[in-house]
Amino acid sequence: MKKVHLFIIIALIVIADQALKFYIKLNYPLNTSHHIAGDWFQLYFVENPGMAYGWKFGGNWGKIALTIFRMGAVIFGTWYLGKIIKQKYHKGFIICAGLVYAGALGNLIDSCFYGLIFDKGMVFDPQINDYVGYSGLATLGTKGYTSFLHGNVVDMLYFPVIKGHFPSWVPVWGGDDFEFFRPIFNLADAAISTGIITILVFQKRFFRHLKPTPETHTIETGALVDDTSQVS
Repeated sequence: MKKVHLFIIIALIVIADQALKFYIKLNYPLNTSHHIAGDWFQLYFVENPGMAYGWKFGGNWGKIALTIFRMGAVIFGTWYLGKIIKQKYHKGFIICAGLVYAGALGNLIDSCFYGLIFDKGMVFDPQINDYVGYSGLATLGTKGYTSFLHGNVVDMLYFPVIKGHFPSWVPVWGGDDFEFFRPIFNLADAAISTGIITILVFQKRFFRHLKPTPETHTIETGALVDDTSQVS
């Protein structure tokens, strides 16, 4: 697979991810939704100061650490993609690695720059040790809502396909509300998940060519016999 082909795939994912995030950020008030297909598919605008699918990580310092980790992952991923293309890994594996890379890059852009280019966003309040929201629509401007590395990731894809209640006899969750799929995510998260899951499912096919060729010796002569040997 050529580098230019993988670059096009990554660029298309990042552009689509950022375009949807900009649209949501500029047109939706925080924590509001729009039904796309009944109740099971909604665009629901939330800001995520943590990891994928809304998982938080250690407050303000955790936010910085997470952004730096994403930055390191993207730098490493740039080198790794070049390596697996040069070594002619399976095309499917290269594409999956590109999906993970594109997702990481898409969320890194949010973390690094959204706090600088949007005037409103969730900010960390040390008094309550949590992030606080805002009212109204965000706009683009020269005065951001926070500093470099502190921006929040924009999430919007919400698929509450099944809603109900756990029966009272269920341990721990008995009587609680049940919802599938509860997390709200974005295109970058979807790209990461798709790449990782596909690699796990098809790992035997992707890495088959990396297995060493078994070597044996004949009993009579001890000569080396493998797939490249010729018998006269």
